[in-house]
Amino acid sequence: MGRMLEYVDRKGSDCYKWDSECAAGCLPLWIADMDFKAAKPIREAMQRRLDHGVFGYSIVPQANYDAVSKWFERRHGWRGINKDNLLYTTAVVPAISAILAALEVKMEDYRASYGKTEMAGKPLRVLTFTPAYNCFFSCIENMGCELVPTPLVLRDNRFEINWEDVAKKAKEADIFLLCNPHNPTGRVWTRDELERLAEIMRREHLYVLSDEIHCEFAFPGHAYTPFATIAIDDTDFCVCTSASKAFNIAGLLCANIFVPNKELFRQINHALEVHEVNGLNPFGLVAQVAAYNESEAWLDELNEYVYGNYCYLRDFIHSELPLLHIHETEGTYLGWVDISAYGKTAEQFCADLAKKNHVLFNPSEMYGAEGYIRINLATSREVLVEALNRLKEYLL
Repeated sequence: MGRMLEYVDRKGSDCYKWDSECAAGCLPLWIADMDFKAAKPIREAMQRRLDHGVFGYSIVPQANYDAVSKWFERRHGWRGINKDNLLYTTAVVPAISAILAALEVKMEDYRASYGKTEMAGKPLRVLTFTPAYNCFFSCIENMGCELVPTPLVLRDNRFEINWEDVAKKAKEADIFLLCNPHNPTGRVWTRDELERLAEIMRREHLYVLSDEIHCEFAFPGHAYTPFATIAIDDTDFCVCTSASKAFNIAGLLCANIFVPNKELFRQINHALEVHEVNGLNPFGLVAQVAAYNESEAWLDELNEYVYGNYCYLRDFIHSELPLLHIHETEGTYLGWVDISAYGKTAEQFCADLAKKNHVLFNPSEMYGAEGYIRINLATSREVLVEALNRLKEYLL
């Protein structure tokens, strides 16, 4: 492990990943958080805030807006983020729910203005790629919306967009919920792909809600493209981001929503208030500033280490477990492995593995797919090696 990256044994720390009842006694390579200590500048900033000794209600200072704006401009070429178009909330998942609620309020007028009269009175229809992050399904269901799935297809060992299906189903939907980069398949969408998607959504008058929480994880040869940098019409999209996934600070509850349209900005802000997810943890605010202003070198080291874990997983499967298959992974810290050759459902596979060999992966049914497991690579190489050796024992 590198100079700045430090693995932490989290057992007994009341963390969901290691200490949940279902994880007891297992190596848990499932839920998507990391086993690395947060960067030193983040810890130092939080210590200074702790030493202040008072932890009352907080406002969002200008320093947070500046940190987010400068980070995305410097690292990703995304310009124009400022206090007038950036909202704060606790996390990306509640942000998605609040945004769906805000869009539902104006959707009937929106449908009427674009001649979608056949959809009048129907639930909000949300188009998204499948397999999908499982919380997409729960957000859509909990908000009374209707899922419109468009399955990704395998071509040349990687997942691709079915353009004909997307174009067809976009005619019958209101919102396109994008995951960029994509969880769970690990696709990092190219600029050309995003531009083509944006054109379809503009043509069919869909609002684009882009979840870009995995934006800091792109493997060599691939680059994250913010949807905001290719969207032409500033009235038809918003982007959710957070430092939480990249800097392992999810428990501090701080996320951002970029909303360039002023009317929608007000409506989404109101929805955040109604859902009561607009109050922030003071530690989350200082952690985000320290992450974006002082922790870039730590993140670069993390990316290199996670990519090494992915390469180890890929090579282990090829050499030791040839009946398994891992499709090309381009980003995130999640491996998506095909286990269909063993003739079990993924749920049965994962349950048996946890019971017999004490390794915990996520089954693909929760993501709307069959025959895959999702493996969290954001842990030490030693933990990954042990987990894969146990997987080999289970299969042989």
